[in-house]
Amino acid sequence: MKIRILTGAILAVMGIGLSYAASLKVERIDPPHWWVGMKNTTLQLQVYGADIREAVPEINYPGVSIDSVARLDGSPNYQYIYLNISNAAKPGSMRITWRSGKKHISRNYELRARKAKGGAQGFTAADVLYMIMPDRFADGNTENNLVKEMRFPIGADRSNLNVRHGGDLKGIMNHLDYIDSLGVTAVWLNPVLENDMPGGSYHGYATTDYYNVDRRFGNNADYQQLIDSLHGRGIKVVMDMIFNHCGSEHPWMLEMPSKDWINFGGKYTQTNHKLMSLSDPYASDYDRKLTTDGWFVDVMPDLNQRNPHLMRYLSQNSIWWIEEAGIDAIRMDTYPYADKDAMAGWVTDVEREYPDFTIVGECWFANPGTEQAWQRGSRIPAGGKDSNLPVVMDFALMLKSRGLAPYQEETDEWGTGLVNIYNHFAQDNVYAEPMKVLRFLDNHDTDRLLPEQPETLDAWKQAQTILLTMPGIPQIYYGTELLMSGDRKPGDGNVRRDMPGGFPGDSVNVFSTHGRSELQNEAYDFLSKLMQWRKGAEAIHTGKMKHFAPKQGVYVYERYIPGTNKRVLVMLNGTSANVDLNMAPFAEILPTAMKWHNVLIDKDLILSPAETLNLKPREILVLEPAL
Repeated sequence: MKIRILTGAILAVMGIGLSYAASLKVERIDPPHWWVGMKNTTLQLQVYGADIREAVPEINYPGVSIDSVARLDGSPNYQYIYLNISNAAKPGSMRITWRSGKKHISRNYELRARKAKGGAQGFTAADVLYMIMPDRFADGNTENNLVKEMRFPIGADRSNLNVRHGGDLKGIMNHLDYIDSLGVTAVWLNPVLENDMPGGSYHGYATTDYYNVDRRFGNNADYQQLIDSLHGRGIKVVMDMIFNHCGSEHPWMLEMPSKDWINFGGKYTQTNHKLMSLSDPYASDYDRKLTTDGWFVDVMPDLNQRNPHLMRYLSQNSIWWIEEAGIDAIRMDTYPYADKDAMAGWVTDVEREYPDFTIVGECWFANPGTEQAWQRGSRIPAGGKDSNLPVVMDFALMLKSRGLAPYQEETDEWGTGLVNIYNHFAQDNVYAEPMKVLRFLDNHDTDRLLPEQPETLDAWKQAQTILLTMPGIPQIYYGTELLMSGDRKPGDGNVRRDMPGGFPGDSVNVFSTHGRSELQNEAYDFLSKLMQWRKGAEAIHTGKMKHFAPKQGVYVYERYIPGTNKRVLVMLNGTSANVDLNMAPFAEILPTAMKWHNVLIDKDLILSPAETLNLKPREILVLEPAL
C-alpha cells in the first residue's frame, strides 16, 4: 500500500510553487489553507514529505511567525509547524521554505479572508434532523461509482447489502424538493470523507483523508454546493465526524508520525465495549484502558487523543470544515471511546470560534442515568469529570419505543406500551438540559422501528407523535416516512436499504406520490403535516411539560410556555378499543371548558373537565387553543 502523492504537475495546476531538492520533499500540508482573523491565533501545519522532519522551516510574511516546530519519534517524513497568525496578518499567499544543509524546498500556503456568516447556526429543539446515509439515498452520478485509483475494485453492487451501492451527493441534490416538502429543518449525513478501504467502507466510518470528500460521493465543491442549496431552503447541515478511530489505510497507519499516534502502538487490540467502566466507581484500570484505547475492529485503528499534536490536528479539521463549508453542527461518533479531557478541549476550541455551533455525541447507553453523565453540566459526570458535550443521544427511548411498533395492547402495568414511554420521560430530571437531548426511534446502527411492514399505521403514528412533541431534539432516519422496516440480524445493511427510485433502473420511485403505496403516502403525509406544523409550534420548541400517568391506556401530556396561551395538548389512546375518558383528572390543565384545534385533521373540539371524552381506538389528538 502506498500513500497517494501529489505530483509536480498537479501541484503546478493548483498554483503551488516548488523548487526541488534531492531527497527533500513537501508532498502535502494539512490543513490545505487557513484564514486570518481566527480567535485562536495558533495554527498547526502537518507537513508530509521525504525527510522533512529535520528540515528547518522559514517564513517571512507580515503578521505570521513560527512559534515552534515538533519533530516526533515516528516517521521522518512528518513535521509539525506551529504558527502564530496575529491580527495584523492579511489574506495572501505565504511562502514557506525548508532548509536541510545546502538543500532547500519552498511552497506557497494560502491565508484567506474569513467567509461572511452563512453556517455554524447550530440546531435546537425547534429543529427536526433527517439522517441520510449517502450511499443508500440516491445515485445522481453513475460515473463516480468506480474510481479505479481507489482500493475497492468493484464499484457499485446493489445485490450485496454490505458494499457500496452508488449513492452520492448529486443524488441528494436531485431530491431536495422531497426533503424540503417533508418538513425537516436539518440534514445529518453519515460521514462523507474519503474511505479508501479495500472493502469499500460504504458507511463512511473508516476515514483515510480528513480533508477530502470521498470521490465516489463527489468532491469538496459538490459538498459545498449541497450545503449552500440546503441553506437556501432554510435547512441546516450536520456533519458526521469520527475522532476515536480512522481507517486502517490512512497514511498515519502506513507511516505513524509518532510511536504513540495509534493506541497500543499501532497493533490491533479489540475494545471490550464496556462503556459502563468509564463511570463505574469499582472499575479496574485494565477495563477502562481497554474500553477507550482498544480498537472497534481491526480495520479501524484507535487514535490516541492524548497526543497533543494529533488532537490539535483533529480540532483544526473540525474548524476547517465549519469555516470552509459552512456546516451548522457536528455529530461526533463514539464520543465516550475517545479521551474525555481531549474531547472536552475540542468542544471548547470549536465553541470559541463559533458560539452558536452545536455538537452532539454518540453515547450509547440503555438508560438516562448513564446517558446524562456525558452531558455538559451533569450533576454526576462520568468519571467525576464534566465531558463538556452539549447534546447527548437518547438511546434509551429508541429501545423503549420498540413496545409501540409491534402494536402490543396497552395496559396500566409497569413497563408496557405508553406506560413505558411515560416512565422514560419521568426520568428527564436527571439531565442537566433535557431540551438538549437528541431523541430518536431508530438510526443506521439499530433495528428499524418497524420489524416488518405494518397493516395499519395506528401505533406507528403514535410513536412519531411522541418523538415530535416531547421535550428535546427529534431525529428521523431516512425511509421512516416510507415505512422502511427490518432488523440487523442479517447484517447492518438490512437497516440501510436503498430508497427505491433513487437509483438507475428502479421500477418504483418513492420520491413521487405516484410511486408510493397508499400506506406509504399516508405515512409521508402524516409526518409531513406534523413536521410542517411543528416549525411554528413554540410550545414544542421551548415549552415546559406536564404529563399524567396513563389511565385506561390513555397518555395525556401538555407542552406550554408559562404566562402565555402557547400550549399544545397531546392525547394518545394506546389501546385498540374505544375509551370513554373522564376529563376531571386533567382539571389542572383544563380548568374550564375550552375550544381546541386538532392540528392533525384541522378540526375544532371543546374539552371540559366536567365531561367525558370518547377516544377511538389508537386515536391521536394534537391540540392547540383555537383562535
